[in-house]
Amino acid sequence: MMKNNIKLYCLFFTAWLAGASNANAQDLEILDSTKLRQEDSLVNVAFGKVAPKDLLGGVSSVNISKLLEKSYGTYSLENLQSFVGGYTGSVWGQNALVIIDGVPRRAEDVRMVEVESVSVLKGASAVALYGSNAAKGVILITTRRGEQRPLTIDVRANTGVNVPKRYAEYLNAAEYMTLYNEASRNDGVTQIYSPELIYNTASGSNPYRYPDLKFFTSDYLKKGFSRSDITTEIHGGNERTRYYSNIGLSHNGSILNYGDARNNNDVVLNIRGNVDMTLTKWLSAYTNAVAGLSNNYTARGDFWGAAASMWPNRMSPFIPIDQLDPTNPDLQTIVQNSKHIIDGKYLLGGISTNTTNAFSDMLRAGYIKYRNRTFMFDVGTKADLGSLMKGLSFQASYNMDYTYLYNEAYRLDYATFAPTWSDIDGQPAMITGLSQFGLDGNQTNEYIGENTYTATMSARGQFDYQRSFAGGHNVMGKLLAWGYQARVARDEGHEGSVYHPTRNTNLGFQAAYNFKQKYYFDFSAAAVHSAKLPPGKRDAISPTVTLGWRVSDENFFKNDVVTNLKLFASYGSLKQDIDISDYYLYQGYFNPKGWYGDWPVGAGTWRTIISRGSNFDLTYIERKEFRAGFEASFFGNVVNLEANYFQQNTNGLLSQTSSLFPSYFSGGNSFSLLPWVNYNNEQRKGLDFSVNMNKKFGEVSTSLGLAGMFFNSEVLKRDEVYNNDYLYRAGRPLDASFALIAEGIFQNQEEIDNHARQTFSAYKPGDIKYKDVNGDGIIDNNDQVQLGKAGWGANPFTFGVNLTVNWKRFTLFALGSGNTGAVAYKSGSYFWVNGATKYSDVVLGRTIIDKNANGSWEVVKQGSYPALTTTGNSNNFRNSTYWMYKTDRFNLTRVQLTYDLDQRLFKNSSFLHALKIYVQGDNLLVLAKERALMETNFGGGPQYRFYNLGVKATF
Repeated sequence: MMKNNIKLYCLFFTAWLAGASNANAQDLEILDSTKLRQEDSLVNVAFGKVAPKDLLGGVSSVNISKLLEKSYGTYSLENLQSFVGGYTGSVWGQNALVIIDGVPRRAEDVRMVEVESVSVLKGASAVALYGSNAAKGVILITTRRGEQRPLTIDVRANTGVNVPKRYAEYLNAAEYMTLYNEASRNDGVTQIYSPELIYNTASGSNPYRYPDLKFFTSDYLKKGFSRSDITTEIHGGNERTRYYSNIGLSHNGSILNYGDARNNNDVVLNIRGNVDMTLTKWLSAYTNAVAGLSNNYTARGDFWGAAASMWPNRMSPFIPIDQLDPTNPDLQTIVQNSKHIIDGKYLLGGISTNTTNAFSDMLRAGYIKYRNRTFMFDVGTKADLGSLMKGLSFQASYNMDYTYLYNEAYRLDYATFAPTWSDIDGQPAMITGLSQFGLDGNQTNEYIGENTYTATMSARGQFDYQRSFAGGHNVMGKLLAWGYQARVARDEGHEGSVYHPTRNTNLGFQAAYNFKQKYYFDFSAAAVHSAKLPPGKRDAISPTVTLGWRVSDENFFKNDVVTNLKLFASYGSLKQDIDISDYYLYQGYFNPKGWYGDWPVGAGTWRTIISRGSNFDLTYIERKEFRAGFEASFFGNVVNLEANYFQQNTNGLLSQTSSLFPSYFSGGNSFSLLPWVNYNNEQRKGLDFSVNMNKKFGEVSTSLGLAGMFFNSEVLKRDEVYNNDYLYRAGRPLDASFALIAEGIFQNQEEIDNHARQTFSAYKPGDIKYKDVNGDGIIDNNDQVQLGKAGWGANPFTFGVNLTVNWKRFTLFALGSGNTGAVAYKSGSYFWVNGATKYSDVVLGRTIIDKNANGSWEVVKQGSYPALTTTGNSNNFRNSTYWMYKTDRFNLTRVQLTYDLDQRLFKNSSFLHALKIYVQGDNLLVLAKERALMETNFGGGPQYRFYNLGVKATF
């Protein structure tokens, strides 16, 4: 099947090249710029295009091809928050469906240099035609097309360096052992590190015997690593054929500088060909073909995980051969038989609990080569049926995508050794014994590891009707059928890993009217179908109605300040099954639970229990939305403003509602008669906006854009039962953050005795004290209260800003984004430190405790951190105001300076027609109270600043 598809791709590429050759043979003239970019002013919406003047809100669009002239990027949705109000990586706080050239795809499947425009469809009226799977918003990505012009070749090359912002800070070995001893004293257990051991470790006299692992040094890391790419675009065409091709190659290095990890890299090749053909006066067609090849090389070994967890004194990665006892023949035999002598001087180090480790893995364990092969193909046609009915046309398309992901892996077993050191009178200490862990392997062959195959197919057919009648009556209609299916197979091609593919099928209908672009009416609806629901409940209608009024065209509206004012409002009811997690949830089922013995006595049998009840009334989840807004222009389009207020209720979310049924409907051992029912309701509401200002000061042109969103949410109804009203989630934000209120640190035992009893674990002076919210004398999870919003859907306020300053041939461009109003908690092993984890620098501010004259513990020095412990201490390490912080921040995400060389330099050149050079910096700055925290990654690679030099030439 794959071979046949590859043949098909080759056939269409051949047709595309033939069309390109035919176009190049013509003596073409460059069209007037107005004609050349005639369709640039149209905005891509659901299954069509609309003039910006006729948009009725809920849609935002960004011209990416123009943006690339001053802001180079790689990811197709890069920095979109700085241009589109309501977009924060999600749309109005929900994960949107991404559609590329009419097909559901991943945003990563297309590079920014291939994209013509991105439209964000937010409102229900804007997404209704796409059916159930689009009910949380749609992001339309449209790739570039050819134009009627002579052959043009654009070549863009970039090279830059990623520089780490900062690394997490951990204590060295001597500090760790000293403070671990303190934690042991606090717990009343024996201290395990002697003063002599700590002194010898601190002195660095023998790092092999007294190891002090420091991960974030030049021994293991580079100061930065490169990223480079080159893209060639070939486009042009004539009246019969227009073509656009894009060939891109990129390379990413790695910050790691140790062992085989020095070779870590990503290499990606992308090839795209888009062809538009005018077959007759009434029939046209297009085809797109894309091939993507991605190769990734990764050495084995989790360096970042080890950096966050391995104690600095735990082991030495190397055992020096020259410090082995030369009189011990067993040690010499080990050296002679080892297949892994490092630099001719070392054996691999290890301990019983780390027989294999990140250092040895990176040196000897092997590698994994990830291979990703993607093929995407689209074909479509459009017929003008005006001879049958004026204004009528028909479109149809078919698409198929194939992605094959696999890896070629090489794994080699190796032995590690733990030394036994001995002090010999008058001589340096030497290794007199080695404990071996594991064996050296002989395997030298690669093997195929992970294997995933994805296939997506989509088909569409639609009739469009568009006419203008005398007196300014404009009518538009649309009738369509659309569907797609995505299937994933894993584990060496066995499709059983995903039983049901993702499917969406629907009919769409739209009827729109406007009078002189002043009064607007739009009705859009979809007939949806879902196999997730029981028979008789699988079909539904999703209708929306939108009204618009251009007030500024009325005779009574005479205003020199407001040059355009349009009001709009809409209501929609979308049916969706996205939040129905699986098929057959309406059907009860029985579950085998293993062997049941002694019934009857001396016998046994397999037992089966009921695990879910049936509900054949299960139905769609409904998104009810009211939206209202306006767009306005001031001072002759110097300032343009658009705003949308939205209120969206999601009703009928599924729940196995124990509160609706008697308690005996569910019990232990997975027994349950509870069915899934449409019960929970949620609300999202807010105001998104965008403002653009353009002004020229002499030779300096400026443009400033601001986009943002005020967002709130609420749980309207949820299956829950609590003893205290303040614990109910209903009536609170969806992302309400519940935690304990910390009242400081217990100072002494008397304070503990006079306080409510805390139930999480044993505690003593130096531990965190919590507030007894409900006054029952016991502090447990019932004392958690809402402390703020977590911002996981969208922060209460998000914003983005973009600035362009142009002077002569220089263009300065800057981007920023930010958010306010949410909270988070310092957690994880970096902050919640105990004896079983590595110690970070936060413990330097610890509270110090000691026993007083009465033998009771008390605080002798109040710190910013609780007293140390060798236990897990679930009393201290839980979300509370003690660890809470605000996530407010502003990010300076990009600054780029571009210089366009004078066109007069190329006036007499038949080869080079234009040239621009630019320098760029990404992720430059974070402004926040918790800046260090927000710029630090824990347990993974660091965040980077990126400095880039680029050039674009037109031939």
